[in-house]
Amino acid sequence: MPSSRFLIASNTLGSSAASVTFSGIPATYTDLVLKVSIRSNVANSFGILNFRINSNSSAIYSDTYIEGDGSGASSSRGSGNAEQYLRGMSADANQTSNTFASHEFYFPNYTSSANKVTSFFGANENNTTASRITASALLNRDTNAISSITLFRYSTGSFVSGSTFWLYGIKNS
Repeated sequence: MPSSRFLIASNTLGSSAASVTFSGIPATYTDLVLKVSIRSNVANSFGILNFRINSNSSAIYSDTYIEGDGSGASSSRGSGNAEQYLRGMSADANQTSNTFASHEFYFPNYTSSANKVTSFFGANENNTTASRITASALLNRDTNAISSITLFRYSTGSFVSGSTFWLYGIKNS
């Protein structure tokens, strides 16, 4: 079945921001795709990128992920979190200058009254063996249609100027 992608909203930061929110997401599509290119102002080693759906901070989020870098691979899972964690997915201030982490989130059937699943695929370039690629299967147990998505860094820091965010609606026809 062919599908079409429509830009709902985009945001390119002109200055640092602690979070970015897409709100008022229309319920007129089948699926959502969120693409981001981010860097933070914290001198950390691959900061954690988090997100919340519908501003829900209840312990409803779970994740399973696999990742690899220049020195090995690992996997893990977590559950009962107050936000969705994406480990190692924010290019940070001490990493290779002017590089941004690139990610894609896919939210199928985002208007259903069932739990919501999300697939995530991301790469964090650092021009070292610490460069990282991650794939995750994410679950949130909110049965409301997704009407807002907020992205933020775990703990401290902000996304820097030049970080970009694009939200698309997918219509299957």
